[in-house]
Amino acid sequence: MPPLIRQLLSVAVLPFTVTVLVPIWIARSYGATFSVPETSLGWISTLVSVSFLLGGFTLFLACVLRFADDGRGTLAPWDPPTRLVIRGPYRWVRNPMITGVSLVLLGEGLALRSLPHFVWAGCFIAANAIYIPLFEEPGLAERFGDDYRRYCERVPRLVPLLRPWRADGEPPAA
Repeated sequence: MPPLIRQLLSVAVLPFTVTVLVPIWIARSYGATFSVPETSLGWISTLVSVSFLLGGFTLFLACVLRFADDGRGTLAPWDPPTRLVIRGPYRWVRNPMITGVSLVLLGEGLALRSLPHFVWAGCFIAANAIYIPLFEEPGLAERFGDDYRRYCERVPRLVPLLRPWRADGEPPAA
């Protein structure tokens, strides 16, 4: 299967479901709709939501491209990267793709001013906070061995570094 098709299929099945299909279902189920803000606080909320949406999408896209280029794989568990990805956003935090998707979900909640959407974002974040250390990381350690373990020692799982880690062993860039 061509690499572009592999990437599109993995995105369509996983993050598209999480960030588009489920939020549409929630919006329809709870009557959440976007409305033009009428207050300063509403406009601030909308601007923050747009920055979360754009930032989250950009971060997610950067991660998908890294998986394709550096990792020779996709974000899908059935077609994972065959090489360890530790460049780009992965220099700051081990799970930037989850951060990107979480920002999109939070941006949707803010844009719609919808508690059910925030609950969905919280469920997504909590599920990943459990899944990643219990299932994903042991599998990565098994696949990539000491290189992955060294990476884990230097780059945090969820809270980004202030300066990016450098794989060549040099101190972080100033």
